[in-house]
Amino acid sequence: MCVRIDSYESQEAQDLVRSYLNGRFENTAFCILSPNGTQRLTRSGRGPQHAIRGNLAEGLERIARRYSPKQKAQEAAVPDFPNFRLGLNVASADQRLILLVSGTNQELKKTREALKAVCNDPDLIGRFHYDFEEQKQSWQKVLTGPSDQSRLMLILPDEFGQKGKVLWSMPLDTPSADIKSALLESNRAFANEVEKKVYREHVRKGRREKIQWTMPMEYGEDRDGDGEIDFRGPPRRR
Repeated sequence: MCVRIDSYESQEAQDLVRSYLNGRFENTAFCILSPNGTQRLTRSGRGPQHAIRGNLAEGLERIARRYSPKQKAQEAAVPDFPNFRLGLNVASADQRLILLVSGTNQELKKTREALKAVCNDPDLIGRFHYDFEEQKQSWQKVLTGPSDQSRLMLILPDEFGQKGKVLWSMPLDTPSADIKSALLESNRAFANEVEKKVYREHVRKGRREKIQWTMPMEYGEDRDGDGEIDFRGPPRRR
């Protein structure tokens, strides 16, 4: 399972990263954990190469054989973001569409369960981002198109993840088969129409247009583990 840590969205997330990097903070950390999320099954480090020696796929397969699934994959929880602002930005960076689920707390709880089979469908898994938001939240301010309450809304992020366009909207109780069909059709159109971003060109354009993205936590990494963000790279070896 791949987990996206919201590295600059909270102190809690940064403390978690530090716990796997011997007190350092960097924007990625990697470790394989037991199914209960408490026991470390590998070493931890910046990336997979620090945790698993040799062939990564073989190493993962070797670990997986030690554990038998107790539930069906279709029952896995649907991923969610801490807030729609972050979800929209990540979806833009990953060049994915994001399904926004809006409703009351009770409606969201019910819909989370109903969407498990859809979001974990082999034809859909890994192709979309998801976010669950209660009604009358700030997410409406950044959307164009009909953004009614208590709906499923498929959102197309703009180039820099600042705003989004509602591609379609459906009731929360829409049959799973209809949701899957609409998602597949939208993803095919999206893949055919959207050009893949080139990182350097994208960054240059963002700077020219003075695109700003503010975060709750100070940006940067603490590679020496002294508790302070380093604004310069690590010393070069001579």
